[in-house]
Amino acid sequence: MSAFVIFLLVLTGLILLILEFFVFPGITIAGVGGVLAIGLGIFFTYKTYGSLAGHITVFGTIVLGVFLVYFSIRNKTWNKMALNTTIDSKIETVSEQTIHIGDKGVSISRLNPIGKARFNDEIVEAHCPGHFIDENKEIEVVKVFKTHIIVKPL
Repeated sequence: MSAFVIFLLVLTGLILLILEFFVFPGITIAGVGGVLAIGLGIFFTYKTYGSLAGHITVFGTIVLGVFLVYFSIRNKTWNKMALNTTIDSKIETVSEQTIHIGDKGVSISRLNPIGKARFNDEIVEAHCPGHFIDENKEIEVVKVFKTHIIVKPL
């Protein structure tokens, strides 16, 4: 096998590994293919040119791999492909001062078993386990949590 083919195998393997690290998440065909290509390139170097050339190929692969990873991180080209959004929303919390156990209210949407309800002029997420309640039906608070309330039909 020629040195050029071995060089192409190792270079292709390194490029596939870089793609695996920065573009494709998880263990994909690119990562497995990259490891196989590098392994085949090193194997054929040892088989064709002997142990000294094989050692040089292993060392060169490591140095080139570290350089490619460093260059890829430093270059910031991967930032163009990355998702750089922030989540600025927050969970609607139930005010424990305004809604108490035993309060009566009205379902705004169908509780199937989760929906919206109005208690004391405040709209909250209501859970009604074991029941389906249509909209505009009277309900009563059974339990109050930070993010939702448990209700039952009247």
